[in-house]
Amino acid sequence: MKIENTKAQMRKGVLEYCILSILSNNDAYASDIIKKLKEAKMIVVEGTLYPLLTRLKNAELLSYRWEESTQGPPRKYYTIADLGKEFLGELNHSWQELVDAVSTINK
Repeated sequence: MKIENTKAQMRKGVLEYCILSILSNNDAYASDIIKKLKEAKMIVVEGTLYPLLTRLKNAELLSYRWEESTQGPPRKYYTIADLGKEFLGELNHSWQELVDAVSTINK
């Protein structure tokens, strides 16, 4: 078993959580989200991000708006919805429970 495969699966499991966390601070364009994920070593390619954004939008956890750009076509900016904020709160709680559980096991 290769460690890289396991690490990639762990990252995939928390991507939605990370996206909602990013959007809870500010609205963002997809490339801004990718940049923040890459900076955090949560390496993502656009082909991975767009289906997640669509799924989160369809679940009414986020929305988007179009903004004119001085550097080309209009840009789609994503915003966390009220339901997304509630869901993020639940994820924060679940994440802390998971961290606590793993810490207990590793003692």
